[in-house]
Formats: sequence, structure tokens, C-alpha cells
Amino acid sequence: MSLGQFGSLGPIAIWKISPIFKGLGFGMAIVSGVVCVYYNVIIAWALYYIYQSYSVSWSSCENAWNTPNCVSQDDMKMQLNITSVANMTNLYNSSEVSRLSDSLSKMTSSEEFWLFKVLKQSTGIESIGGFQWPLVLTLLIAWILVFMCMMRGIKTSGKVVYVTATFPYCVLLCLLIRGLTLPGAWNGISFYLSPQWEKLLTFKVWGDAATQIFYSVGAAWGALLTMASYNKFSNNVYRDSLVVPLINCGTSVLAGFVVFSLLGFMAEETGKSVADVVSEGPGLAFVVYPEAISRLPVSPVWAFLFFFMLFTVGLDTQQILCFI
Repeated sequence: MSLGQFGSLGPIAIWKISPIFKGLGFGMAIVSGVVCVYYNVIIAWALYYIYQSYSVSWSSCENAWNTPNCVSQDDMKMQLNITSVANMTNLYNSSEVSRLSDSLSKMTSSEEFWLFKVLKQSTGIESIGGFQWPLVLTLLIAWILVFMCMMRGIKTSGKVVYVTATFPYCVLLCLLIRGLTLPGAWNGISFYLSPQWEKLLTFKVWGDAATQIFYSVGAAWGALLTMASYNKFSNNVYRDSLVVPLINCGTSVLAGFVVFSLLGFMAEETGKSVADVVSEGPGLAFVVYPEAISRLPVSPVWAFLFFFMLFTVGLDTQQILCFI
């Protein structure tokens, strides 16, 4: 940040001060360029889910893309009472109870929506498949929106950031307040705040932590250097170097409360432990969390807010990567 502010230059031009390190600038630009390509796909996914939010299509198994292995919310609720169902011989016979037992290992409707509707995942690399035109359209829209935000440089982008940087916090607070009022939410919060100290002895935990910090802050990607280049020369860069990581960590903690309050609710609804419903990567944002949202009253509204938040966060990040 200090280099960018001092020279008012990007990650490549700034190394005029020491040409031997110019390769670092090219490395930053290349890494950011590669990430730009696939990061916009995530924005396209968010746009597609926004479109599907009006009907919450991932909440049922009565769709063309669903398989016989699909388990809906109603099926899961029936599984919770499977013992009592077994005793009610006047309502259900043994074969029906057996069918319900078998569904315990089946795939949820939200997972099938993600795999077979959104991604249309093939059976393997030997079966590539064709273009997924809905995703092609949302990807095109995503690139057009990024272009419109950046077409006049930092002037238009700076105005857009006022919305894309503040709206996610408003949604996070709304989701947190709603999440804390749900049954089982505090079980999720307790799971989130209960450390497993023995994990600190494993290299994987430290590796994951380092990856998260470097990825979320954007260190060594050129993002901080590029943004700092627009600061005034007399700006307090020392203060900024403290504020940025503190806000980053605070946002991560807040998002954790939001996610685990709803995961605790989902665990309560399905009769599972919180550990069994926790996921990571795209599966958390596009499978587990949508599944939990679909169980809320007025679920289309909450689904729209959540995925629009993902869209604004992605658009914010994509602009910075493209500026590099």
C-alpha cells in the first residue's frame, strides 16, 4: 500500500524504483487476470440464483432435473418421525417405512438443483456436454455489468462501490437478526465459537487459515497496491494498513455468525448435528445455505437478498481485479 500511494502507480510500473523486481508486478497482474476469468463465473452463478429466487426452485423434488434419489424438505421431516411411523401400521406398511429409511442416504433437492440444473454436471471428463446457455447469458450479463462499472475508470467505479461495499453489511445484519430468532440457531453459534484446540497441531488448519487471509485481503495480488495508488500522497497509509485487515477479519467473524445461526436452524429442522450440515467452498453458498433459506417463511425474499449480496460482493472484487 505504501508503494502504491508513494508512486501513484500500478503493480507493474511501480517497480521502476527497482527494475530487478519488475517480475513481481507481472506475476501479480497474471495471477489477478487468471482469477478474473473464473471469479466472474461465480458472479454468473449468483445472478442465476437471483433469477430462480422468485420460485425457490431448489426446495422441491418435483422438477424435470430431479432424480428418484431426491429428498425434499417434507421427506426429511418424515425421517425425523420414522420410529413413530413404523409403529403406525394402520397408516404405513413396512415397505413404505423401508423406503423412508433408504432415503437417509439420498441427495437433497438443493444439491440436485446445483448439480443437475445449474452445472448440469456430466458423468465424467469423457462426456463434456454442451453449452449451458442460461449460464452463458448470466456470464455475459456479469461481464457487461463489470464493464459498465469500469468504463470511466475510478470515477464510475468509486460511485458503484458506495453501494456494493455497504449493501452486503446491511444484508448480513438482517440475516443475523433473522437467524438468531430461529430454533436451533444458538446450537450453530455454539458450534462456531467452540474451538478444537488439537486442530492447531495440524498443518492443514494453518494452511487453510493462511489461504483465507491471503485470499480475502488480496495480499501479493496487486489489489491493495492498485487501490492505494489512487490515494493522496499525504494520506495516512499506516492507519489504512491497520483498518483494512481489521475490517476484513471483523467481516469474516460477522459472516460466520450469520452462516452458523442458519446452519444451526437447518440442523434442528433435519434432526442432524451442526457438524453434519457444515460444508465448505461453493457447496456452502450454493447448496447448504440455499437449503436453509428455503425453510424460512417468505423464503423468496431472503433468497433474493442473500444472492444479491453475493453478487454485489463479487462485483466489488471483480472490479478491483480488473483494475490491476
